Amino acid sequence: MERQKPSMDNSPKKDLSKYKNSFFFFDADDEDLIVPMRNPKFGYTLNFAKPLAYIFLLIVLLVLILITRLLA
Repeated sequence: MERQKPSMDNSPKKDLSKYKNSFFFFDADDEDLIVPMRNPKFGYTLNFAKPLAYIFLLIVLLVLILITRLLA
């Protein structure tokens, strides 16, 4: 019985036409909120077709503002 080698493909499994400027991902049919960037070496991005992505960004910004106000 022959063993299969694990795939070393790190490319995103998403439709590359859904990426705008290699950073913004828009696909309302995709259920994932966090998706790999077009170049996976750069990490992940949000699916901006989902309203939850904007809520997540707002919460992150509010936390950052709160931290900077507390440290000032």
